[in-house]
Amino acid sequence: MRGSPFVTTSGLAAALANKLVLVIETERLMLRPLTSADVDQVVDLHSDPRVNQFVPFFSFDQALHRISEIEQQWSQRGHGIFAVELKSTGAFIGRCGLNYWSEFDEVELGWILKPEVWGRGYATEAAQSCLEWGFARLDVRYFTAMIDPANIASARVAERLGFLPRRVDTLFDKATTVWALDRPLGLSSPQV
Repeated sequence: MRGSPFVTTSGLAAALANKLVLVIETERLMLRPLTSADVDQVVDLHSDPRVNQFVPFFSFDQALHRISEIEQQWSQRGHGIFAVELKSTGAFIGRCGLNYWSEFDEVELGWILKPEVWGRGYATEAAQSCLEWGFARLDVRYFTAMIDPANIASARVAERLGFLPRRVDTLFDKATTVWALDRPLGLSSPQV
């Protein structure tokens, strides 16, 4: 990790408010908090029919509203969704991160990448870094991954990360498989 790797959950909101940027760096990727500056990229991502067969389409206003909710989660909860960029070029290739669902009182690990980069291991790489970051900073027993049953590629990512199907629930008026990964044994919760 790079940037402010030792920022505590309680200090993250202050760090973001002071314009300090948290960045997670992997072998090939840079992850940084998604902001309203990314709205055009998010609209483009969600406009692709291969993407929105599993996740909602976003108009410009809907994307701006969703990003506002994400920024609010960063500020209030100390976690949220990251923009995922290629280290080699800086190109935006998607989003990945932790989203709190009040309906379920759970934190979901989610990933959405542009179809042109599918099959290269970027989703697993980004999601693994978010998992490690999340377990190190959040006092949660597990993370979920909510996956459309027809989304075989995302189910494979979840399996590679160690998630197992836990239940079926409804999300966006559709049956959704809720996968879960428990906090690893021996990994204590952070002091929050």
